[in-house]
Amino acid sequence: MTKRLYYEDPYLRETEARVLGVREKTGKTWVRLDKTIFYPEGGGQPGDRGIIEGDGFRLTVENTIEEGEDIWHVGRLEGRKPKEGDIVRMRLDWEWRYENMRQHTGQHILSAVLKKLYDLDTTGFQIFESHNKIEVNGPLNWEMIEKAELEASRLIIKDIPVTIEEYKYLPDDIVAILRKHVTKVKGKIRIVRIGDVDVTPCGGTHVRSTREVGLIKVLRFYKKGKNLWRIEFVCGGRAIRKLNELLRDYWESLEGMPNKNPPLRERVKELRETMKGLEDRIDELRHELWRWKGEALLGRAQEVGHYNIVTLVEKWDMKNAQAFAVDFVSKNPGTVLLLASEKYVLFVRNEEVPVSMKELLQRVIDELGGKGGGTDNLAKGRVEADPEDVLEVAKEKLRELLEA
Repeated sequence: MTKRLYYEDPYLRETEARVLGVREKTGKTWVRLDKTIFYPEGGGQPGDRGIIEGDGFRLTVENTIEEGEDIWHVGRLEGRKPKEGDIVRMRLDWEWRYENMRQHTGQHILSAVLKKLYDLDTTGFQIFESHNKIEVNGPLNWEMIEKAELEASRLIIKDIPVTIEEYKYLPDDIVAILRKHVTKVKGKIRIVRIGDVDVTPCGGTHVRSTREVGLIKVLRFYKKGKNLWRIEFVCGGRAIRKLNELLRDYWESLEGMPNKNPPLRERVKELRETMKGLEDRIDELRHELWRWKGEALLGRAQEVGHYNIVTLVEKWDMKNAQAFAVDFVSKNPGTVLLLASEKYVLFVRNEEVPVSMKELLQRVIDELGGKGGGTDNLAKGRVEADPEDVLEVAKEKLRELLEA
C-alpha cells in the first residue's frame, strides 16, 4: 500500500521515499513507492508529473496511476533499473499540479453556482491540459453563463477557505447539505468544503482558498444530448493563456480581412457573402464550360442504332466528372457517356438508352480486371488498364448490348 502524502499536504513538492516495486509495461518504466506526493489520475483530475531520482537512475514521470491501494509512477527511465529498497527523491512538476488544483477547485465553485442559480446538477467533469469540461442537465444560454461567471468571481474574490474533512461515516447534517451524493467509497470519505458555498465528496487535490483559483472563464457550451449540456472552461494561469490564444486568433483573423474593423462576425458575414457571389459566378462559368464541352463531344459522337456514344479521357476528380456527366446526359436524349481517367471509370446513360451501365461496367471489368458498381443509369469504379484501352473495350461491349 502506498501512503498518500498529497492528502496530508497537497502543497508538498519534494520528499524522499523507498522503492517497493518496478516493472516494464507499455514501453514505460513503472515504479511503486512506499509513499508519494504524486496524485494518480482519477475523478476527472489528471495524474501528476515530475522527477524521481535515485543513485544511478532518473525517472521522468509522465503519469501517475492507481491500482487498488498501490500507486505507480510511469515514465521514461535514464540510467540503471531501480530495485526494491532503493531510496529516491521525488519532485513534482509543480506548475502542472498547482494548475490542476486550481482547475479542480474552480470546478467546485462553478458547479455550486450553477446548482444554486439554476438547479443544474453536474454529472461529469474532466481536466485537460488546455481546458476543463463539465456536463450539466441544462438548458443554458449566454445570459445564464455570464451571471454564473460573475457570481463565481464574487466568491473567488472573497478569499473563502477550502477545507478537507474526513469521515468514516457521514453525519446526517453533512449528508443533508451535500451537492452530490456519495457513491460507494473504500476507506474514509473525503468532503471538500468551500465555506457555505459548496460541500461535496471529492478525492482530488485543491487549493487552500478560493482566491488562488484566480479566474473562471467559460469558453463555450453546447448541447450533447437530451437534457445534457457540456461547458468548457478554464481557471487560473490557464485562463490567461487561453484568453490570449483566443484574442490573438481574433485579432490576427480580423487583420486578414479587407475591412479590419471589429466585430469579426460582421467581417466574416461580409466575406461569406462575397464568397457566395464568387461561388455563384464560378457555377455559371462551370455550366457554360460544360455546354461548350458537351457540344464539342456531341460533334464527334459515334452512332449505334438510334443512340449516341460519347467517349472522353479526363483528368477531373471523380466528383466534378460525375457532375458533368450527369448534366450532359440529362440534356442529350439517347446518349451514353463513357468517361475514363488514370484513377477511375464512369459510365452514364440518358434514360432513353435501354442498356444498364452497371452491367456494362461489369463486362469491362470481367475482361480487363478491376472493381466497381452502380445502377442502371450510372456506374463507376477502377479498371486496371490504360484509359484509352478501357474506352475501346467499353464501346465494343456497349455495341454488343445495344445490338443484342
